[in-house]
Amino acid sequence: MPDPVPIADYAAIGCTRSVALVSRGGSIDWLCWPRFDSPSIFGRLLDIDKGGFFAIHPAVEHESKRRYLDGTNVIETTFTSGSGTARLIDLMPVMTEEEKRTTLTPFRQLLRRIEVIEGELPIEIIYAPRPDYARITPRLQHRGDSIHCGWGACVLNLRSDAKFEIDAGTATSRITLKAGESRTFALGFDDHTPAVFPSITDDAIERTVKFWCDWSSQLTYDGPHRALVLRSALVLKLLTYAPTGAIVAAPTTSLPESIGSVRNWDYRYCWLRDASWTVTALYDCGFSNEGAAFLDWLLYSTRLTHPKLQMLYDVFGESRVPEKTLDHLAGYRGSRPVRIGNDAHGQFQLDVYGELLGAVEEATRRGEALDRDVQHLIRRLTEIVCERWQEPDAGIWEKRGGPRQHVHGKVMAWSALDSAQRIARRCHVKIDDARIANAKAAIKEEVLTHGFSTRRNSFTGIFDDEEVDASLLFIARVGFIDPADPRMLGTIDAIRAELGRSGLIYRYDTRETDDGLPSGEGAFLACSFWLVEALALAGRVDEARTLFADIARRGNDVGLFSEEIDVHSGEMLGNFPQALTHIALMTAALCLAQAEEKGKAEPRAT
Repeated sequence: MPDPVPIADYAAIGCTRSVALVSRGGSIDWLCWPRFDSPSIFGRLLDIDKGGFFAIHPAVEHESKRRYLDGTNVIETTFTSGSGTARLIDLMPVMTEEEKRTTLTPFRQLLRRIEVIEGELPIEIIYAPRPDYARITPRLQHRGDSIHCGWGACVLNLRSDAKFEIDAGTATSRITLKAGESRTFALGFDDHTPAVFPSITDDAIERTVKFWCDWSSQLTYDGPHRALVLRSALVLKLLTYAPTGAIVAAPTTSLPESIGSVRNWDYRYCWLRDASWTVTALYDCGFSNEGAAFLDWLLYSTRLTHPKLQMLYDVFGESRVPEKTLDHLAGYRGSRPVRIGNDAHGQFQLDVYGELLGAVEEATRRGEALDRDVQHLIRRLTEIVCERWQEPDAGIWEKRGGPRQHVHGKVMAWSALDSAQRIARRCHVKIDDARIANAKAAIKEEVLTHGFSTRRNSFTGIFDDEEVDASLLFIARVGFIDPADPRMLGTIDAIRAELGRSGLIYRYDTRETDDGLPSGEGAFLACSFWLVEALALAGRVDEARTLFADIARRGNDVGLFSEEIDVHSGEMLGNFPQALTHIALMTAALCLAQAEEKGKAEPRAT
């Protein structure tokens, strides 16, 4: 049995419907088809013994190095041994809508090409699909130049110009290639008949590279760390479900927040908070189409809960995503249980109203028009905030220990009303401005009275408490108080002192929890980037610059970031790649660039 692959050793490819994770060693160990939250086809990520995989690598000792082709989500891995060098190209074909109308392709497709560019190399290919989260070992059959298998209405066809031997649900090929020789492997998935065989021509590679390069060319950011900003934007595009405009938090489930932990959650859904931030980050960097698509999805997805908001939905707007455990899977490095679905969908999280209306405001600022339905939704959202802002909620971190009076939630309720007022002025939306103004004043008074500790000179995570929480860094970001206000500076210092470790920031004090689960997790990378932004807004630009550079080096070799990181080992933890981390990187970079240009950045809400 092979050793578990570190999370950082994976790269992501995708087609804006689903994502595959490819290891540095050339093995696809995670792929869910036909969409992000579908059952896995390859799941070795969560069970190294029986999860299934698709590996292509030299059959001799070798070293590997990889990169994304410039401006794309196409990964190139170079294998070097004493006898030769080979290059592996991995991608999921992407086409424009016009190309889809004129090209016959499988419903979903994965394309891999191995080519020897120097010397001679023996290559091993192992194809071991294990559909339905490894609950099925399919019967593989030769059909011409294809290896076929099916279950239910689903069909997989692997086409190749290599010869395979089949044994017990696994197909293996061992070939020797000389310089200039190559083999192509095209895996197609259909869940309807007739199934379409995948193509093994060069066209799909060329079209996909062009698609990503054309999309990347929209980037308007030209400041420090531009390459990381572009890579983050490409990750966010990968996590956008193109048919609806939904944006998932991550393409994986149950990667642990601490190795061996039970804190393993399914992130393959659309969190309104994360999606709203994604829209804003992409808008700020020149990508506007995703914002309009998200607004369309929002109206559709909230139709059953309207005007109340859930904090997460699936990519088609389904509001119920019941949580289950897959007890037959061993989990990543023994971290169990493996979960699918997420019971947090039923929580009341007050802050989501602020993030959502902030995204709508950003869209209107960029010229998006609001139709009658969106205007009605805005009015009802403001009414709900005015009615419910005094209630306790589950908080941004989705603890399962019951609702509390979270300061971040109150601040974001204030921000929701603040955004609504600007939307109303800009787009002539009729709202109860007097009621909103009164609610804003009441929220601010409550936060300053019950959410600030004079003893610590810091805002606190919970009303009338003394503990700090990294979400408090948002207080200045949304214009609630001046970023250089002594109370905000005191909060920054308290968070760094209490939650900072090795230059990284924890979400909250992990030694004590109130959610009934064992304590312990990694430092939260998004919070660390939020600190960069808070420092830049406060005018502490040198500190912000140094901190950003330190966090940026924590990404893997191709610029991808997970949810968390172990401060002792530097090991990545949590679901991967994580949208929230890449969003925070982008917004921190933009804020830092503005601060370096002007000496101090401006809060996003002003």
